[in-house]
Amino acid sequence: MTLWGGRFEGSMSDVTRRFTADDSDRRLLEVDIRGSIAHVGMLGSAGIVTEDEAARLAAGLEEILGEVDVFEFVETDEDVHTAVERRLGELVGEVAGKLHTGRSRNDQVALDLRLYLREAADSRLAQLRGWIETLMALAEGVADVAIPTYTHLQQAQVTSFGNHLLSYAWMAVRDIGRLADCSRRLNESPLGAGASAGSSLPLRRDQVSETLGMLRPVANTLDAVGSRDFVAEYVFCCAQTMVHLSRLAEELVLWASQEFGMLQPGDSVSTGSSALPHKRNPDIAELVRGRAAGLIGDTAAILSLQKALPLSYNRDLQEDKRIVFHADDTLARSLEAMVELLDGSRFAFSPPSPETAALPLAERLVMRGVPFREAHHLVGRLIRALETDGRTLGQATGEDLTSLDERFQADDLQVLEHSLTPIDDQLVALREYLR
Repeated sequence: MTLWGGRFEGSMSDVTRRFTADDSDRRLLEVDIRGSIAHVGMLGSAGIVTEDEAARLAAGLEEILGEVDVFEFVETDEDVHTAVERRLGELVGEVAGKLHTGRSRNDQVALDLRLYLREAADSRLAQLRGWIETLMALAEGVADVAIPTYTHLQQAQVTSFGNHLLSYAWMAVRDIGRLADCSRRLNESPLGAGASAGSSLPLRRDQVSETLGMLRPVANTLDAVGSRDFVAEYVFCCAQTMVHLSRLAEELVLWASQEFGMLQPGDSVSTGSSALPHKRNPDIAELVRGRAAGLIGDTAAILSLQKALPLSYNRDLQEDKRIVFHADDTLARSLEAMVELLDGSRFAFSPPSPETAALPLAERLVMRGVPFREAHHLVGRLIRALETDGRTLGQATGEDLTSLDERFQADDLQVLEHSLTPIDDQLVALREYLR
């Protein structure tokens, strides 16, 4: 079934049908029906169809809504919209032909996609909140565990493992903010924009928008059907979140190596090697890292899709769904898997290198009035002298310090005991945010 064809005498070829048909939009079935129910309610209240016709259409659509989990598409369904109208005709007869009154597939699919992404955003926001809670619970248990921070992948300073984990929680807070902002922007109704310039019928766009719980109708009809910046923004939000997950995934891969020895994934969250009996591989982390690349590609794809389209609607935009569905699905599965990985892993820690106390040692001198650049130089000289002697800063004595420069004091070596910044204030702030 197609929603067009009056001007055509011949039939579409099988090649054309296969190439132009899009079954990726089948997951829009439920939101398509809900949008149609709101639409026929408006048609009835505006007197465009009779109240009896509106009631019959709505009843038929409600019946289809109850069939969502078992709905059967047929080969001749051009898309989800034609499938719904076909099934509605089977249920209510010829009056189903009035369903499409006052709208085009252009504004219909734009509405469906906005409704779908609004619900998807709510699901991802809930997942992100759960991700933050997972990080917080783990961080609380390791708040007093000292680990090195790294710059240029070299040990730099000392922090707690809890503080390290909470850095990813704060990234997720920003991810939530971006996605929530995106959700508000996409929550506008394009229905009533028609193919491009509205309709001569007395449509009540505000009514449909209100019925669907949307903020307002999209103000400009060409913009309503021809723009997909809300899809691009959603894809970017997914991609940025995946990049954050990928950064932690990379660290988990490093920590699971024998060289770092900081992480052992449990049996339930790791795999083995077909050739090497001793291997325990952190595949979840590696796949998250790899799949982040796909979402970066999705971002480029959705932007490129729009870059040269004249207003208003072009069939190119059919490809937006494949892109955004892939991005959303990948993020959903990755968040789920990363929670599983952290919950199913055991962490072990080696003390940081003594040289990570170099900056605090220099700052002891600064507190005595030594210019930082000079203090930096003095500590560098001390470490070089110790290296020449085959020792580390952890093996230095008070005499090593005072003989190098009288502004050192023997008790400056107390900096080797590493004072960790508490994370309590961060946990309080995160709990308040999640409340």
